Amino acid sequence: MAHDERRLEVLRAIVQDYVSTNDPVGSKALSERHDLGVSPATIRNDMAVLEEQGYITQPHTSAGRVPTDKGYRLFVDRLSAVKPLSVAERRAIERFLDGAVDLHDVLGRTVRLLAQLTRQVAVVQYPTLSRSAVRHLEVVQVSTARLMLVLITDTGRVEQRVVDCHTEVDPDAVPELRTLLNSAFSGVKLTEAGGKVPDLLETAPTHLRGLVAAVSSALLETLVEPSEDRLVIGGTANLARGSALDFPGTVRPLLEALEEQVVVLRLMGEVDPSTVLVRIGEENAHEALTSASFVSVGYGSSERALGGLGIVGPTRMDYPGNMAAVRAVARYVGQLLAES
Repeated sequence: MAHDERRLEVLRAIVQDYVSTNDPVGSKALSERHDLGVSPATIRNDMAVLEEQGYITQPHTSAGRVPTDKGYRLFVDRLSAVKPLSVAERRAIERFLDGAVDLHDVLGRTVRLLAQLTRQVAVVQYPTLSRSAVRHLEVVQVSTARLMLVLITDTGRVEQRVVDCHTEVDPDAVPELRTLLNSAFSGVKLTEAGGKVPDLLETAPTHLRGLVAAVSSALLETLVEPSEDRLVIGGTANLARGSALDFPGTVRPLLEALEEQVVVLRLMGEVDPSTVLVRIGEENAHEALTSASFVSVGYGSSERALGGLGIVGPTRMDYPGNMAAVRAVARYVGQLLAES
């Protein structure tokens, strides 16, 4: 085994022991607990080199060593494969998510499930509207002069607006209006739908023009300014469960950053359904996340991510297990939403 390979094995052993015991790791413990095939003296030398290269460090109160952000990064980059979840874990995911009744319920359950599986804070982003298209526009007459406009997107979002038409609406015109709107907008991406509203005003049959004019501003609001992208967050209590070593100082800035949502949404902006992204410590551009790691992936079909989901926790976390859980849950949510 080449020196570098052996040192990587030593680093792996240090990461695994530190994650499971939360105690800095010494060379004696390593040689007793792991079959590294070399003498304790060689392990000590390897640890000295790893420390010199910045992969491990010595907390000042202890004789043992702990991984640095750079050490965790190398460990994650060199994971030969993310371990698959067990059949029991996969069944639990299916059982937990299968009972969901709508998008809100799916995402709420996803967050609870991820927080339970990983014992970290879980975050799930609602499907981003910029990637959504119109599935259906429903028009319902709620009183003689009022209509309700309901937009259903292909990602399961529902937006509704009540429209005051200021004059009595002919009930026979409502189904015609519905047909007209769906033939114009069905399948159109939200980013392009707003631009079609002026054309619709010009091309609508004369007897529907007044109605189209009445609903056009509500239509624009619904298509162009739907409620902003949102996150569902769960398991924040898991942060408090960690040790004082995990977050020097306090977890408060991290909780505040999670609540601000913008920070996490920005990190989610780069998700891709095929790759689990891991950002460790200082790699997170936001100051509050510098003692945390963020594991995320896109959910949706293989061609298109609808949104992202992931977990946030201390840098001392079970990366292989958490990456597997995040990936498995994302795949299942993607399948669920594709079927709906």
